This record gives sequence, C-alpha cells and structure tokens, in this order.
Amino acid sequence: MAKYFGQVGYGIPTLIRAGVWKDVITEKTYSGDVLRNSRKLVVASTLNDNINMSNEISIVADPFANMNFQSMKYIVYLGTKWKITSVEVQYPRLILEMGGIYNG
Repeated sequence: MAKYFGQVGYGIPTLIRAGVWKDVITEKTYSGDVLRNSRKLVVASTLNDNINMSNEISIVADPFANMNFQSMKYIVYLGTKWKITSVEVQYPRLILEMGGIYNG
C-alpha cells in the first residue's frame, strides 16, 4: 500500500457582507494511505477527453477535519488538485474519493 502526504483544501463559508457568503479556501496537510489507485478516461464532446481519478485515500483526521469534512473541496495528489467526490468517516480516519481535476 502506497503512502500519502499532501494538502486537502477546505471551502469554509465566510460572511463577506450582509447576506453575501463566499467559500474561503483553507489548506491543511495530512498523511495517510492510498487505498485504491486507478484512473478513468471519460469521452467528452470537446477536443480532448477528460481524465477522472477513482483513487481512494485514507487520511488520519485531526479535529478540524472531523468537524469540517463536509467542506472538503480538493486533495493535492501527484502535484495536481483533484475534486473530492465523497468522504467516508471511519474514525480516526477519513476515506476520500477523488474525481476530476479541481478548477476552483
């Protein structure tokens, strides 16, 4: 099993002015294990096909991750930001499943 060490980006809702909220990105660093390492090529109607990662990464969660897992937006893996499509809570770990490239 491969090891993981990298950043996870959170979109924390922040009040900008009365009635206006914006997600402010906060990055935290985590370590864990790569449980599944695979990719999927998605045929698109554009010039180039899209690549989706179907990887699962298990991170050791800190109290911030446990309280804000619903705000996780992306994970940095192999130098690229990937969307987090699902989070499974298995205390003290979080299992993160990746999707396509995150465009923020």
